[in-house]
Formats: sequence, structure tokens, C-alpha cells
Amino acid sequence: MAMHFSEREYTQRMDRLTAQMREEKLDAILLFAQESMYWLTGYDTFGYCFFQTLVVKADGSKVLLTRSADLRQARHTSNISDIRVWVDRANADPSVDLKDMLNELDLLGARIGVEYDTHGMTGHTAHLIDRQLMNFCEVIDASLLVGKLRLIKSEAEIAFTTEAARLADIALDEAIRLTRAGANEAEILSAMQAAILAGGGDYPANEFVIGSGADALLCRYKSGRRTLSERDQLTLEWAGASAHYHAAMMRTIVIGAPEPRQTELFEACRDAIEAIELVLRPGNTFGTVFDVHARVMDERGLARHRLNACGYSLGARFSPSWMEQQMFHAGNPQEIAPGMTLFVHMIIMDSESGFAMTLGQTYLTTEDAPKPLSRHPLSLLTA
Repeated sequence: MAMHFSEREYTQRMDRLTAQMREEKLDAILLFAQESMYWLTGYDTFGYCFFQTLVVKADGSKVLLTRSADLRQARHTSNISDIRVWVDRANADPSVDLKDMLNELDLLGARIGVEYDTHGMTGHTAHLIDRQLMNFCEVIDASLLVGKLRLIKSEAEIAFTTEAARLADIALDEAIRLTRAGANEAEILSAMQAAILAGGGDYPANEFVIGSGADALLCRYKSGRRTLSERDQLTLEWAGASAHYHAAMMRTIVIGAPEPRQTELFEACRDAIEAIELVLRPGNTFGTVFDVHARVMDERGLARHRLNACGYSLGARFSPSWMEQQMFHAGNPQEIAPGMTLFVHMIIMDSESGFAMTLGQTYLTTEDAPKPLSRHPLSLLTA
């Protein structure tokens, strides 16, 4: 089987899940998030774009309901032995197959958790399931249950994240090498992604962000490439990925001599990250991290140019996003603990001056100071 962790580690993860299920008095949980299935069993596929679910009972037994295209995928990449297939056909309703399977598993009248908040659960799927289970069992929204268990990484997971960070660094090496007036974004983007794939990494869970000129103020990928001018700016957000574990980075590269405003914005980004490093440790919360970011930015008159979040937890993720559920935003009570892999980003988009400035890297939390996983310094990049 093509699995990345030991059977002992998968057993420990299952034990943690079933213990939490007992605490929340769940007889079973329906997992729709592909990262939940991957974390628990090794199952690796993009078949979650169709209806599929992993049913886990409180005793640790598990059954996968999927399509025929993923039968061999599940056998090859996971430790799931009981795999059921719903049949593609006109007017197919796999939620009926699911209810029949739950009945067979003696779950009529049970208390069942469902992962609703995931890309593997469309509104259509939720509608079908709710209709089938309405009078069959008690349904509980368990969207955050596995995600919270995944926040603290094992040593093996940290090793994959560290490798992902190495790959992210070599992608930045390529960007620095190629960024210059007259270079095309396509050349830079292709070299960054090629460096990660050639280094043994994976496709990331979402597209790299690349934009220059006015597009440098965008926070999302958009189609279309541009050639860099003599005085320009290039915003990049990317991640190395290893066994689906991500380490993200973010930089804005200035082409030509930096304008005073660009230097001012960079210093705000750097100072905010350095202040966050002092609180990115046990005893503080994700909300505390955001508060520090907001304070530093607002003291510099940048409140209208900053975002309402400044990072998030990272881990094994599947498209369309490498972000885990917990974010650095106002009021988030999630406590910081050792063994978390957290992406901190500073993003300033000054539409009045037309300048962008970003700075970000992934950290491993410890008992004390956080450990940056990148070898690149937090310095202003110019070309």
C-alpha cells in the first residue's frame, strides 16, 4: 500500500478520534473531508469531488462508500478493508445507499456526526443526506471534530512539513533568480512549480498566487501572465507540499529601486511579524496573534490597507485550498500549543498609492519561541 505513515500512527489517530467521539456521545461520524480520510487511513484521491463518505463507528470500525473509479485507489493507498461502491446511473441518489449501509451497521436511531463544513460536501449532497437521515437518526454537525485533532502534528507530520518548507525555499530561490525587468510571470511561475515537483514534492492544494503591476494587489490567483517593467512589483504566495503537507510563504519583490512608501510598508510587515513571534507560543490564542498584527498595522495608519486575518494553520490539505480551518482573526479562542504548523502572513494592499507589500512564512510552535521553517530571512527583496 502507498501509505506515508506507520500503522501504529494510524492506530493512534483512530484512538484519538474514537475517544473524542465518546466524549461527544457520537455513535458514528460521516467523514466527507478528504484530509480527514487521509489523516485517519491514508486514503489519497481527488474523488471527493463526487459523493463519497467514510463512516467511522465509535468502536473504530470503518466503511468507505465511494464510486467505482476510487475502489482501487482506496485499496492501494489506505488501510480501509470494507469498501462499498454506489453505482453511477441516471437519477442516482447515493444517499439512499448510505442510509441502507448505516442501517446494516445497526445505526438506526443512533447519534451520528456529519462533516458539513468541507469542500467534499456540496449543498446538493447535504440536502440529500439531511432528507434521508431526517427520521433515521439524530444528526450532529461535527465539522470541526477531526480538524481540531489534526492541529497538533506528530513528529512524522512535522518531518513532511519541514520537507515542504525546504521545497518552498528552493521555489523562492528560483523566483529571486528569474525576477527582473523584462521577465515574464509565466517563466517565474513555471520555474517555481517545477522546482517543487522536481524536488519530489506534490501539487499544492491551491494555485500559486502571482501578480505584478496593479495585479500585485490581488490576493488570489487569476489567469493571464504579464511581463515585468523597469519599475515594478511582483507579489508571490506559494507553498511547498510533501505528502500533501504544506509550508506556505509570501513575498513582494520590488523591481527597481524601492520607493519610500514601499520601504515603509515593508518595515510595517517585518515589525508585525517580529511582534507576532513574541506571542506565537503556548499561553496565547489565535485571536492574540491577530490583535498584535492589527495593533502594529493600525499604529502606522494602515488599518484600511490590511486584511481581517493574518494567517492560519497548515497541514495535509486537498484542493481547492491549503488552509486549515483555524485562522488568525479577531476573537478566535483557539489556544496555541506546541507542535502546530502555522502560516503567518502580512498583506498590505495600498490602493491609494498603488503599492503592495507582503511577507509571510510557516512556523513550527514549540514550548517557547516559534521555529521558522524557512531559511530565507525576513528582508525586502529587490531586483
